[in-house]
Amino acid sequence: MTFASWYRRLGARYPRLVLATALRVEYLVVAAGAASLALYIDMTPGQLAVLALVAVAGQEFYALMTLRYFRSRLEPVAEWIGGERSGPGAIEAWRNAASAPYQLLRQWWRGGYPFIADLAWCLFATWLLGLPAWAIAVLYLAAIVMLAYANGIAFLMFERSMQPVLDDIATQLSDEVEIDAISLPLRRRLLSAIPAISAGVGVLVVGLVEGGHPGVGELLVAIAVSLGVAMTLAFAFTILLAESVVSPIHRLREATAKVGGGDLTTRVPVGSADETGALTRAFNRMVSGLQERERLREAFGTFVDPGLAERVARDGIDQRGEEVEVSILFMDVRGFTSFSERAPAREVVARLNELYEVVVPIITDRGGHANKFIGDGLLAVFGAPERLDDHADRAVASALAIADQVSDRFRGELAVGVGVNSGTVVVGTIGGGGRLDFTVIGDAVNTAARVESATRQTGDDVLITEATRQRLRANATAWEDRPAIPLKGKSEEIRLHAPERRVHQATAVS
Repeated sequence: MTFASWYRRLGARYPRLVLATALRVEYLVVAAGAASLALYIDMTPGQLAVLALVAVAGQEFYALMTLRYFRSRLEPVAEWIGGERSGPGAIEAWRNAASAPYQLLRQWWRGGYPFIADLAWCLFATWLLGLPAWAIAVLYLAAIVMLAYANGIAFLMFERSMQPVLDDIATQLSDEVEIDAISLPLRRRLLSAIPAISAGVGVLVVGLVEGGHPGVGELLVAIAVSLGVAMTLAFAFTILLAESVVSPIHRLREATAKVGGGDLTTRVPVGSADETGALTRAFNRMVSGLQERERLREAFGTFVDPGLAERVARDGIDQRGEEVEVSILFMDVRGFTSFSERAPAREVVARLNELYEVVVPIITDRGGHANKFIGDGLLAVFGAPERLDDHADRAVASALAIADQVSDRFRGELAVGVGVNSGTVVVGTIGGGGRLDFTVIGDAVNTAARVESATRQTGDDVLITEATRQRLRANATAWEDRPAIPLKGKSEEIRLHAPERRVHQATAVS
């Protein structure tokens, strides 16, 4: 049965039980340590059993104290597993679960266990076996090496067993959350673990090879030689191994930080054919895919409104139809049809692009969506797809700014009429055969187009309907009533308003 299956089975009891299990696994190591002492010192089976039992009893005392120490530290984890799965609770639970294995390792050194229980066992063993007093120091050194190995096993086992808990909590955390959990870096793990293993194995090998119970002096020599080799020749190998493992990971971490900062040109050279090389290639392919997606998003954003492009990238293309209250702005160029008949096609397109370079930023800067370019006309929506409570104010401000800036920029060479209307429309994606278009449908849209046409009759460059004027919140502009006129396609007359002193002065394009 895997750790994940045990986690699902035990629930909130899991963290404390796996910690208790990891601590009790050390029984095997301390008992084996007592047995390895029999390779160097002649003792009866009864003496060996007593030494092993005393060592296990000391380990049990340490396990009980450790479990008591970790009760409060694992409580947030157990509460989260048991049902308190709130945002702040999840962060604290993940931090405690991730920090617990390293705290276990640190507790062993800081708790004074090596200086108390080990020393007591060494004094007892020296008395039981009738060894000279100087043997206490030798046994104590051997016990430290043995317990370092035992606690390393407990640390790794506890860390591995907490992985299902961390995975479960992580599903409730945002990708942007950074949690300051404590841990043991990979380089330090390798630099500390391999020498400890080498020293322990060296002592065991010497005892097995020598045979005949060579004594405490030989045990001291075995420990000294094993530690010397572990900290010199073997340590050089350890450093190279640690660098071989950690260096590619550090390069990937630095590259990931660059990608997170927006540099999608980042690539990591593939420097090996092992798992780290495969991971590097996967990283490069991932960044290449992100770069291609960004290019597509930028290209998409040039053909549709950038706000809509972001919304589609975030929510998908399924923008279902719904009724929304919006304000519609319709703009058209005066006399552009006759101009396009006389001017070369390139000049016509260039002049329109120049106009829209002025108009579109005005709309988008005020939260509007440039929905459609209809030849020399433009349909803009305020309040969809992003909901805006002050959509009427934004639409009117855009209409006034368009009229002013077009007049200032083109000095009579181009003149526009702008109509604004507010009302309820249906917004959503419409299309088929692999082609979709985000659009707005409703009487309010048709009315806005008719209002823009009415500017030709009234001589104004901006007209708004009564429906829009009633929705204005910041009504800083003075408005003049225009005679109610019948609009094409409308059975009832519509009240129109124009801003004071904004009578259209420009002529048609010539």
